[in-house]
Amino acid sequence: MATGARVAVSQILRNKDEAGDEEDEPKKKSREDWRKAKELEEARKAGTAPAAVDETGKDINPHIPQYISSAPWYYGTAGPTLKHQRPQEDREAQFTKLDTYYHKGVDESKLAIKYRKGACENCGAMTHKKKDCLERPRKIGAKFSNAGIAPDEFKQPDLNLSYDGKRDRWNGYDPSQHKAIIEEYQKVEDAKRELRAKKLEQDPTATEEDDAEEDEDKYVDEVDMPGTKVDSKQRITVRNLRIREDTAKYLRNLDPNSAYYDPKTRSMRDNPDPNAQESEYAGENFVRFSGDTRGHAAAQVFAWEAQARGVDVHLLAEPTKLQLLQREYIEKKDHFKSQMKQAVLEKYGGEEHLKAPPKELLMAQTEVFTVYNKDGTLVQGQEKQLAKSKYEEDVLINNHTTVWGSFWKDGQWGYKCCHSFIKMSYCVGEAGKTVVLEVHENTTSNVSGNTSKEHKQTKEKETSSSSSSSSDSSSSDSEPDIRSKTEKTSKKKKNKKKTKKKKKKDLKKEKKEEDKLKKALEMEMRQQKRADYLLSMDERKRPYNSMMEVKAPTEEEVEAYQMKRRREEDPMSQFL
Repeated sequence: MATGARVAVSQILRNKDEAGDEEDEPKKKSREDWRKAKELEEARKAGTAPAAVDETGKDINPHIPQYISSAPWYYGTAGPTLKHQRPQEDREAQFTKLDTYYHKGVDESKLAIKYRKGACENCGAMTHKKKDCLERPRKIGAKFSNAGIAPDEFKQPDLNLSYDGKRDRWNGYDPSQHKAIIEEYQKVEDAKRELRAKKLEQDPTATEEDDAEEDEDKYVDEVDMPGTKVDSKQRITVRNLRIREDTAKYLRNLDPNSAYYDPKTRSMRDNPDPNAQESEYAGENFVRFSGDTRGHAAAQVFAWEAQARGVDVHLLAEPTKLQLLQREYIEKKDHFKSQMKQAVLEKYGGEEHLKAPPKELLMAQTEVFTVYNKDGTLVQGQEKQLAKSKYEEDVLINNHTTVWGSFWKDGQWGYKCCHSFIKMSYCVGEAGKTVVLEVHENTTSNVSGNTSKEHKQTKEKETSSSSSSSSDSSSSDSEPDIRSKTEKTSKKKKNKKKTKKKKKKDLKKEKKEEDKLKKALEMEMRQQKRADYLLSMDERKRPYNSMMEVKAPTEEEVEAYQMKRRREEDPMSQFL
């Protein structure tokens, strides 16, 4: 162990400034100094040299390792010390002391006589539900038998335990409880002595070794250990683990800053998810202060006030008497209030104003603008309030006045305010609309110009061919003209028949394709419904699909899948 402790750099600099530049300490120890320190350390361990002394005058054990005895450089010690290893007073003050801990057992000071609304249906306690009840399931629960109501658990304090306090096995243990165990074992020992004395009286030849072997496994089967089953004959121990299908309270909201969960008592007083509209578990305080608990608290306050005024009544001792007194008091109080109100009205008047309907009905006035048809149907009225979802709505960015997906054109989504098809773009207002319209007009004009040019060229070709045919016919004789006309008419008829047959074939093909597409759509819908049904089932009860035939999908099946596919990236898919 080193003789001197480490000194902070700031302390060294401060000592140098105070001493001046005359005394310059060496930066490193010499070999002689290291050798002397080593010899002193060995002598202290051997016991020939006195041990080092700390600032309080206590000896420091020389066998303590150096990494424990040497203080950090930032601690600022001037000599050997172990103060840095002891509990710091400034840190210990903020933690709860070890003599205060969570309450054990149940609160038997306030026992309920009959079942309370919202309590456990099995035992009748208010601090848990039936599924969380640790008592043996009764044949007739406390809700229906109204007997054997179990007491409530204690309301646990909010402790701030230190590192050692959290890991202390005996924290919160009451040593007086050990007296009961000692007394129980003492009674067993006394009973054993009496039995041995009786056996020795009956059979003096019996020895104590035989009794010891018999008593070794005598009480093993009667040992009541939670979660275990001991069999002395087979010498085995079987664990009976409880079923963990219920959702744990700390898994309902994984945010560490939500409701506090006490793992030792498995209690969560506050609501873990207060923003949820409907939840299965709203905290234990919600159960404590709902239903008949408020009436019970009001009855207790009434009993205390009555006792303060000299009326001998108690909530637990005489509940019927207290209830009758409270009912009589409320009736008299309401009667007195009505009498006072009637007296004021008779003296000052104004009873007609209390019976008058509201002003909206008297004047038939409202701020809602409505328009009706001649037949009385509503044309324009108050806008229907849309239900808000849990997601953010109407969040506008980049100077936009509408959201992305409010505009649709030519298979593209965009913003309605500027007709921009680029997501996260900056809105330019009406100027953006005009630019989009100009681009669209230019493209349409170019397309129409090209089509008109092609149409003119085809007309010119037709006129040239007709003029050439007319000149040929004029130059030829009359008989060949008649033959050519008949041949042309026959060719036209043949061409018409061919076109009709082609159209019929095309129509049949289209019908077949439509029928195939309809069948594929129906099969896709069935598969989607079956998939939803299988997902809703318990995974342990789902059927196997190993015998299913696997083959490549047809064109109709691929098209049906594309038509029925759920496009979640589409912002309007939720409205379809």
